[in-house]
Amino acid sequence: RELLVAYLNTGTTSAPTWSPIGKRVEDSSIEMDWSTETKVDIFGDTYTTGKKATKTQSFDPCELDSSDLAQQKIWNMAIKDNDVNQLLNQDMLIAHFYVGADNANFAERYTSCAVLPTGLGGEGGGSVGMPIEVTYGGTRTTGTVSKGANGTVTFTESTAAE
Repeated sequence: RELLVAYLNTGTTSAPTWSPIGKRVEDSSIEMDWSTETKVDIFGDTYTTGKKATKTQSFDPCELDSSDLAQQKIWNMAIKDNDVNQLLNQDMLIAHFYVGADNANFAERYTSCAVLPTGLGGEGGGSVGMPIEVTYGGTRTTGTVSKGANGTVTFTESTAAE
């Protein structure tokens, strides 16, 4: 899964810090709902219509980790502050490290994502888990992503000429 990574902006809009979500999750994928509808006309021909996909991604189990900046931000918004408006307007980046050249891989940035914990707790004697559900939304900007030697992720927006 290291080739498809979701990042939460834990910095600011103008100076983003991209922190991975679900770094301790073993399996996660982006689900796409195209809202398709299939009809058969009076001649027996089949037609399908659809809409732009709603993209969602679940991170479960997602154990709390004090060094995880994304989890710290989500926990503060959801548990400490109980601020649903903040949770529904998060800046996210999807890095497709399997497409493109080294340090110029395809990426998508979404400006208004819902990042919602779906629970909190766990088994006695174990870790505290906070499963997270992300719905990607808002303005979609494409570009490239690079990862520095220290793990710092940088997103570069594509220009109109590209």
